Amino acid sequence: MRVPVRDMAGETVGEIELNDAVFGIEPNVAVMHQALLRQMANARLGTHDTKTRGEVAGGGRKPWAEKGTGRARQGTIRAPHWRGGGIVFGPTPRSYAQKMNRKMRRLALRSALSVKASENQLVVVDQMTMDAVKTREMVSCLDRLGVDSSVLMLLPERNEMVELSARNLPYVKVQRATNLSVRDLLGYDYVMVTRGAVEQIEGILG
Repeated sequence: MRVPVRDMAGETVGEIELNDAVFGIEPNVAVMHQALLRQMANARLGTHDTKTRGEVAGGGRKPWAEKGTGRARQGTIRAPHWRGGGIVFGPTPRSYAQKMNRKMRRLALRSALSVKASENQLVVVDQMTMDAVKTREMVSCLDRLGVDSSVLMLLPERNEMVELSARNLPYVKVQRATNLSVRDLLGYDYVMVTRGAVEQIEGILG
């Protein structure tokens, strides 16, 4: 698969041949779905907690005598059926982490990249540089490249000028290509990669 390479002015400056093993496979939807669920589950903190009848304050004394009052027998006012009592089978701190082997994780990434490439939502630029922190210039650059929706920008290394220029744009996310995830690929309409980022991705997933 050959795609055009453009500069920040939007002009075509060449072509690049993408590895079909990374950008041209038949997408495995089931694996992509599993990888997305895994990433979302691993992001959960699992710190929610409710108190059982043994953890609620109070209720240490038997409220009234077992017999002779005409009332139902009670051992504590913190039983679950009392107002202010403990919670039965409520949530407690736990881990939601899911495991997924490396081959499946990489297959999910290749599938997501192949979807973007097949739908013409993969934009390859020669390089992404900014002389100063200017959000307006970043917006103009995206317009010249024909990116009219949310975009994930993948760079081979950290570029503080580019990151700060895009930080105030809610529909733009800048990150290193080595931190690529299925959630980001599926969460943004366009994927913009530099030549160096393409080489990194193919080196990892190829």
